[in-house]
Amino acid sequence: MFKRFVSYYKPHLRLFWADMTASMLISLVAVVYPIVTRAMLNDLIPNRRYRMIIFCGVILLGLYGLRMLLRFFVQYKGHIMGVRMQAQMRSDMFEHLQKLPFSFYDGQETGKIMSRMTNDLMDISELAHHGPENLLISGVSVITAFVYLCTINVWLTLIVFACVPFLFLIAAKLRRRQREAFTASRAAIAEVNGTLQSSIAGIRVTKAFDNAAAESAKFEKGNTAFIEARRKAYHAMGLFHSTTSFVTDVFNVIVLIAGGLFLYRGDIRFGDYSAFIVSINMFISPMMTLINFVEQYQEGVSGFRRFVEIMDTPAEADLPGAVDAGRLSGHIRFENVTYGYGREQDVLHGLSLEIPRGSTFALVGPSGGGKTTVCHLIPRFYEVEQGRIEIDGTDTKQMTLSSLRRQIGIVQQDIYLFDASVKDNILYGRPGATDEEVVEAARRANIHDDIMKMKDGYETIIGERGVRLSGGQKQRLSIARVFLKNPPILILDEATSALDTATEMMIQQSLDELCRGRTTLVVAHRLSTVKNADRIAVVSDGRIIEEGSHAELMAQNAVYADLYRRQFGALEEPTAK
Repeated sequence: MFKRFVSYYKPHLRLFWADMTASMLISLVAVVYPIVTRAMLNDLIPNRRYRMIIFCGVILLGLYGLRMLLRFFVQYKGHIMGVRMQAQMRSDMFEHLQKLPFSFYDGQETGKIMSRMTNDLMDISELAHHGPENLLISGVSVITAFVYLCTINVWLTLIVFACVPFLFLIAAKLRRRQREAFTASRAAIAEVNGTLQSSIAGIRVTKAFDNAAAESAKFEKGNTAFIEARRKAYHAMGLFHSTTSFVTDVFNVIVLIAGGLFLYRGDIRFGDYSAFIVSINMFISPMMTLINFVEQYQEGVSGFRRFVEIMDTPAEADLPGAVDAGRLSGHIRFENVTYGYGREQDVLHGLSLEIPRGSTFALVGPSGGGKTTVCHLIPRFYEVEQGRIEIDGTDTKQMTLSSLRRQIGIVQQDIYLFDASVKDNILYGRPGATDEEVVEAARRANIHDDIMKMKDGYETIIGERGVRLSGGQKQRLSIARVFLKNPPILILDEATSALDTATEMMIQQSLDELCRGRTTLVVAHRLSTVKNADRIAVVSDGRIIEEGSHAELMAQNAVYADLYRRQFGALEEPTAK
């Protein structure tokens, strides 16, 4: 994991070394003050060398001015380097998230993923900047302090440094508890973010059911867990800091007592003793920096570990030897396909079916029977466990994912539209299309006239998930997107089930136009939308229990005929006559 973290420094090595050089100079400037103090107390003041006193003061002031500029560089440019590394990690994570399979998102909350891309990466950025800087400054300062204090009095220096192992032993003992506490805290804030994202996304449902109190209770549960996690983290942090601070305070006591005894015995001059007391801060200060760095290190490492967890999640990948599918004609064949979403119980059980090129094939049957799963397996959103799926006689696993999915257009019940313009949402079907092609796609989807009535036409911003559009407009906009894509294979997964009858009839005209000349797989509960399909299959419990045309299935007088009579007899009989 360390090598992966260090690899993000490579594009910024010049800035990194400039930052490290500035940090080293800052630590070296710090040693000048005790040197000047010692010289003044032992020589310049007793010998009344006033010009040298003023000269040393001017030099010291100049060095402090230089240190001010160096600190500005470290704080500004160092943070810029950290932010750039953070941005690169965020880009890598986003790119990787685009490649992860549907199965990954089945078990993840959006808010938790967002937390990893924001809070966690911010902590990593701070560690990337301050980590090497603090280690270098503190390391150089400690070594410099040791060497300089030895020039004053070796034995007094050794007495002071003999306490250092105790400080590190205490820090090491408390560090594990702090790391565990901050890891739990990260998980808690991710939980809060997940609940928050879910609640905000579903705010209209919450208001419709007047369930604000229930949502607040759900949020407070996570919020309370976060408070408890932070309490434990701060308890560990408080114990860590208070204990280590006590040890560093002991250094001052040791210097005061041991130095006083050395002075009493005449083993050290008063000026040297005074300089030693001043200089001991050169040692204590960087030690405290290292101690405080442990907290930042724990936060950063915890964040990077969570970052790595996502980056190590296997992405979708083409099989060795996979080739570009080219332009497919659309003959689809399922052969003994079994799939179960990773659960013990399979959703599909040895399912076989064949959809000739250019035909319309409908799947009907009870919910949970496996119809949507069939739709997801064709573009390989999930990989079949057993059996195979062929298009034009070639196993889809032998095709690259990109070339396969380019051949398939999907219109679903739950339409996702981006918070962008009408034009941009249609262009999602084929980003390089011209304005004329966008308009033509909208016309064919029967949405052009609606768009022209909008205030800004095709540049109208439709809001998150298309909130400013009606259900029918959303659906037709998604159809326009597929028209622009112009795929040879079309999947309609409950495309009109959420619409009222009048809107459904209007949308159906667009869908009929869209299906013309394409191999189409239709999933529907309303049998009126599939009665004209070339073939209809009844799917139940992951198996095809009936298959045929509408007339053939009605003649069999079995499951399909029963479903049809129930729908038309109870709900649509007047319309059917």
